[in-house]
Amino acid sequence: MAKIHLLTGSLKAVKNSGVQCVFLLALLMMSWSLYAQQVVNLYPGTAPGSENWNWEEKEFFVKEPMNANVVYNVSKPTLTVFLPKDVPANGSAVLLIPGGGFRLVNMDHEGNKLAKELNAKGYTAFVLKYRVAHSLTDDPFKELMQIMADSSRRKSYLPVIELALNDAKKAMKHIRENAAQYGINPGKISVAGFSAGGTLALQLATDNDSDTKPDLVALVYTVFDSTRSKIPANVPPAFIASASDDKLANPKNSINLYNSWKDAGKNAELHIYAVGGHGLKAGNAPTWIKRFMDWMHQNGF
Repeated sequence: MAKIHLLTGSLKAVKNSGVQCVFLLALLMMSWSLYAQQVVNLYPGTAPGSENWNWEEKEFFVKEPMNANVVYNVSKPTLTVFLPKDVPANGSAVLLIPGGGFRLVNMDHEGNKLAKELNAKGYTAFVLKYRVAHSLTDDPFKELMQIMADSSRRKSYLPVIELALNDAKKAMKHIRENAAQYGINPGKISVAGFSAGGTLALQLATDNDSDTKPDLVALVYTVFDSTRSKIPANVPPAFIASASDDKLANPKNSINLYNSWKDAGKNAELHIYAVGGHGLKAGNAPTWIKRFMDWMHQNGF
């Protein structure tokens, strides 16, 4: 904050000069902006594939089970940058991909909150807000529950999942291409995906594109069908976490992921909490983020 003290003292000397005061005020605002979160638009104009999306993005508070603010009707994907400010940056980064069943994005609990916890340990964090399906009402969570109860409607999600995956790839490319600007090592970029976001993180980890493949991946209460998907041998090390009482993503998914990773001959760590639900909020489950950071540190990140 030394810059602010310097500018405050300078204002006394030039208080009679309107031009100089305006100039110093501008500098003061610039110094404050160094500590603000930066929001990056992933595409210079309209995101390819959603040229006809004209609905308005909105926020909604979901009481149970999320107890968090979510966004829906997302048509303009963004990346929010969280830079460490109270501790030295350690040169490693984590891209956080929140969940929401591709109907909403849980930016609070699975994004901004975790980004600040990562910052406190020196990690640079990025929160992805990706495109989701259009909600026809102002209760996107209710719509999501209705669709989850009707398996015949789930196929309608496939086009938007592809667009969301494109957003995740675009985010990874942006982070890696601008690593020097953010003060991070381009070879130390992890991805943590939650629920539907875990589906996107899993796709990045199993893809062959070196520009978008993470160096480490965390798959948190992620759905995975081992009978339909095979994990290739070129995946990065994986951290996997879920809860035994998760009613939306059976913990067997996490067990299957772990076994598939080990079958591919790759490093994996598995945590299944007795209590935590879908969101790992109860009991000891919230400590998963500490275990994840311990694991990253053990892997040299």
